[in-house]
Amino acid sequence: MGKFKIFLIILPFISQLAVLPFVNRIDPIILGLPFLQFWFFLWIVLTPLCTFGIYRIQKSEGSID
Repeated sequence: MGKFKIFLIILPFISQLAVLPFVNRIDPIILGLPFLQFWFFLWIVLTPLCTFGIYRIQKSEGSID
């Protein structure tokens, strides 16, 4: 479980910073947004889900009271 928790911690940083040169383009247009904007808005939604996953893992391990 520890490796998955670390993965969930690092995933938002990697997706928004390290992958940026690869997603920095206009096409395709998704939901009326250039791909780069869609990518950022997608991770605005997914980052709290990663945080919630970390919370659930810690709660199941007994780290949080």
